[in-house]
Amino acid sequence: MSAPPLALVTVVHGRHDHLRGLLRGVRRQTRAPDVLVVVAMDDDEVPAIVDAELTRTDECVTPRRPAPGADAPDVRHVALPRRDGRLPLAAARNLGAATAVAAGAEHLVHLDVDCVPSDDLVRRYGSVLRDVAVGPGPVVLCGDVAYECDPAEGPQAPRHHPARPALPPDAVRVVEDVTLFWSLSFAVTAADLATVGGFDEQYVGYGAEDTDVGQRLARAGGRLLFVGGAGAVHQWHPSPDPPVQHLADVVANANRFARTWGWWPMEGWLEAFRERGLARREPDGDWVVLP
Repeated sequence: MSAPPLALVTVVHGRHDHLRGLLRGVRRQTRAPDVLVVVAMDDDEVPAIVDAELTRTDECVTPRRPAPGADAPDVRHVALPRRDGRLPLAAARNLGAATAVAAGAEHLVHLDVDCVPSDDLVRRYGSVLRDVAVGPGPVVLCGDVAYECDPAEGPQAPRHHPARPALPPDAVRVVEDVTLFWSLSFAVTAADLATVGGFDEQYVGYGAEDTDVGQRLARAGGRLLFVGGAGAVHQWHPSPDPPVQHLADVVANANRFARTWGWWPMEGWLEAFRERGLARREPDGDWVVLP
């Protein structure tokens, strides 16, 4: 049985060196994606970077063996402007998925631009999706992501997040806590993503848009699975804690989430913003950014 057509989708703004790292990982895949969709958010330089990286001949980066999609993937470039000065991450992920489906993809792998896929990530995600596609309710897969350390700390192996222990490469584990769905690396069939409803585009910028997807997955009677053998490495970049660079986004998106689901996401960040005098809770319950 031939493998269903599969697309890898990434959304980009800046982080061009990280994009090059992701693309080098794409070129090393044991099963190349049939379609590669790159959504550039307010970034006109992205298409040229993608095309240059995918046609490089100055290094030996070749598929390990013939596989579906082993030829160069069908590359689709799409662009999205800012919305009210903010990066529309949820809308960009939906646009990437829609572009992939229009190109014939039935399986969708979404990978954050900061992530370098392991050589077998696409093949493994596709294989598991094919195995679990028949069953009640939608299914979303999340592979393991290990995080590069700050280079200033000296050479160290990437660290696994404590909430996401590394699994054996042939393991699949059902995850009861759907708040552990993170959009930096996941796979889903196009049909199941449509059942869940994609990403809510009222979430603009950073924060809670993926937590919302997890809640709707549970409401639809779906399952979240952690998948071994579909690993990626998150390339290091400065990341303040709390993420003050996303203050307005986090506050606005937390308010929307709480009104929808009745509980607060990102509470640790909201309290940290309060402690720093950056935000406060209003009598009506909403959080606001302080001038």
